[in-house]
Amino acid sequence: MAPSNTSSSDGGSTPARTPGPDGTSHRLPGKPSGSANHPVDEVLPPVKLFSTGLQHVAAMYAGVVAPPLIVGAGVGLSAADLALLISASLFTAGLATLLQTLGVWKIGARLPFVNGVSFAGVAPMIAIAKGSIERTGGPKDALPVIFGAVIVAGALCFLAAPYFCKLIRFFPPVVQGTVITLIGVSLLPVAVNWARGGSPSAPGYGSMRAVGLAAITLAAVVLCNRLLRGFWQQLSLLIGLAFGTLIAFPLGLADFSAVQDAKVFALPSPFHFGAPMFDGSAIVSLCIVMVVSMTESTADMLALGKIVDRKADEATLAAGLRADGLATALSPVFNGFAASAFAQNIGLVALTKIRSRFVVAAGGGILILLGLFPVLGSVVSLVPQPVLGGAGIVLFGTVAASGIRTLAEAGMESNSNTILVSVSLGVGIVPIAVPAFYDSFPEAVRTLMHSGISAGCVMAVLLNLLFHHVGAARRTRSGQTSGTTVPTATPS
Repeated sequence: MAPSNTSSSDGGSTPARTPGPDGTSHRLPGKPSGSANHPVDEVLPPVKLFSTGLQHVAAMYAGVVAPPLIVGAGVGLSAADLALLISASLFTAGLATLLQTLGVWKIGARLPFVNGVSFAGVAPMIAIAKGSIERTGGPKDALPVIFGAVIVAGALCFLAAPYFCKLIRFFPPVVQGTVITLIGVSLLPVAVNWARGGSPSAPGYGSMRAVGLAAITLAAVVLCNRLLRGFWQQLSLLIGLAFGTLIAFPLGLADFSAVQDAKVFALPSPFHFGAPMFDGSAIVSLCIVMVVSMTESTADMLALGKIVDRKADEATLAAGLRADGLATALSPVFNGFAASAFAQNIGLVALTKIRSRFVVAAGGGILILLGLFPVLGSVVSLVPQPVLGGAGIVLFGTVAASGIRTLAEAGMESNSNTILVSVSLGVGIVPIAVPAFYDSFPEAVRTLMHSGISAGCVMAVLLNLLFHHVGAARRTRSGQTSGTTVPTATPS
């Protein structure tokens, strides 16, 4: 094999593949000069492509189906319509992932970047549905009003992308490391809840059986990473999920009902729930959500760029945000919701060290098949929540570890950087530790601050402005701006 493939396995920096400082203005995103052999652009053999792509689907599946389940229940859909909504979310997540990884023109980051249904919009969409039901006396118009607002929010994201991406200069390594750490930390409670069973209504929630199954899965993933080598080591997550699922059967924690009731094939029906309706207050609410999603997507792309050793510059960020916007605007046509980055899959890239965007594109293709063949999706859903929880601890912890590694390179000997990190982490952990903390705040504040990622990201950017960009603070550091404000590790 070429040396590039060998060196890519440890996630180290490879200067020959890093975009030059002047390679950001006249190129397509994801295609820096001199990087044709970069691991991000490597096409793996078919078997490896499928199996590693399936790992990404397994890691994100619960996150894709949860929002339509919650919103559908809030709207009052029948079981058949709820199944259709879930299939639509899988289908549109696959389309969005293909758009993000393969790219068209200046759309798509061309990184191993998974897109799915944004959880940030769940609460506002339920509120919109309740308001619509109160006005009309029934759920008939609830989804069309939501879909209309999602279309406008997606268009806003698409149009704002080239301007929003310019915020990258306010994301030096100290901010990036803080946000990456928060991404991992904010996801860990999700894994812990999965380990208990996922929902208080689930059979055996919080029992020793559930927690024990999560522990067995965690141990399986760790042992596979320790004992296996090469390709099999890279499949450690999938092996751990399969092993945990097999153990779940005799423990009575696996449910076959989803497979028995699922349809074999179902084509997406455009605007199945009616033509979109455009309500002013609903549009404003979803546009705020979209701005929050854009902030999180920007942070996720910066994190992924560090992990795969391909810098997420302005062109890449703009293209990634355009993909988010276009996918979001088109999703309602096929009865889907807003699409945004899935941070848990960043942890999988860091864990497996497989950086090929075509692996994630294969995962996008699998998602489309799951949407078209609901019976296949039901098979994937056999993986119990405790099994996902055990694997999730490894995945999300890996993201946090990547953030800590970035902080270690960001000049933490500076007192201002120490304050920036400590305050930003503290603010970001508030909604994680006390989810109801912002319940009495105005809705716009709740939408922004309810996510630990966006709350910590905003605080880190503001403190970076205060310490390194504003007035006297900037002048007193004029002799060390490049080292303090935007520290870099340039390979010699």
